[in-house]
Amino acid sequence: MPERPTNPANHRQKSNLIYRKVLHYFLTKMIVASGIIVGFVFLVELVRRPLELTNLSEGIKSLIVAILHATVTVIAYRKIFAAYEKRPISELSLADFTGHAVTGFATGILMQAFFILVICLAGTYSVLQTNLITYLAQPFAFALTAGFVAEIIIIGVVFRLLERQTGTMIALVIFIILFAALHIKSQGATVISVCATAMQAGFMLPAAFVFSRSLWLPIFLHFGWDLAEPGIFGAINPSNSLTQGLLTSKIEGSPIITGGVRGPQDSLESMLLSLALGLVFLLFAMKKGRILRPKWEE
Repeated sequence: MPERPTNPANHRQKSNLIYRKVLHYFLTKMIVASGIIVGFVFLVELVRRPLELTNLSEGIKSLIVAILHATVTVIAYRKIFAAYEKRPISELSLADFTGHAVTGFATGILMQAFFILVICLAGTYSVLQTNLITYLAQPFAFALTAGFVAEIIIIGVVFRLLERQTGTMIALVIFIILFAALHIKSQGATVISVCATAMQAGFMLPAAFVFSRSLWLPIFLHFGWDLAEPGIFGAINPSNSLTQGLLTSKIEGSPIITGGVRGPQDSLESMLLSLALGLVFLLFAMKKGRILRPKWEE
């Protein structure tokens, strides 16, 4: 029998269908959205070059770049997912900004203050010098960039899309395992430091998003946390090399309590408090009916 001629229209329709399925697959969305956001962050870095020609202080230059980082990250995320998902971007709603921003920022600072209190009671925390308020500029800029860029990509893009596919509980387990695995070989890593990181980044911050369904809460919790550790209390933060802040301090004592070379955020008290706060977020999320089921159970 002679072969039936192919219908070009049907072929194009099938090709378009496959293309749309691939483009809208959750892993593709993660790669595309993360890549675009990182690209814009890289472009902002180019602003540093003309800034170096000015007479502005290093702190002011860093603040300008950090504000641009935060701004382009939010705009890129909103534009990408407004186009991808054809919906209002409620997780970055300005109506929810103030409440979640203040709560998150205060929580991050208070948690770090608690870690320092524990070190004072069980070890030694000495303030060697109090510095000018201007010393906060660079830690503030670093924390602003870290809070916005990291949480929008990690929570807004990766966790949110994973959660929609696997459900909340499986996504949280994956994140805990992922962050533990990524930090096993970090310099100075211990069992406690790895578990502390897994509880902070893999559990507490995603749980904050699940509870609030707003990215502002984890963004500003991260912001306050990273500002307070080196910027206010003069402690080590393993993700940056800042050496100056509002206080110049000396921390001594058991690495279990002080975090050792990893700093207070990788201490026993940090691990336990992050776990406890994450569980509180999750409990309230359950009461509000904000736990998602796996896509295959819908």
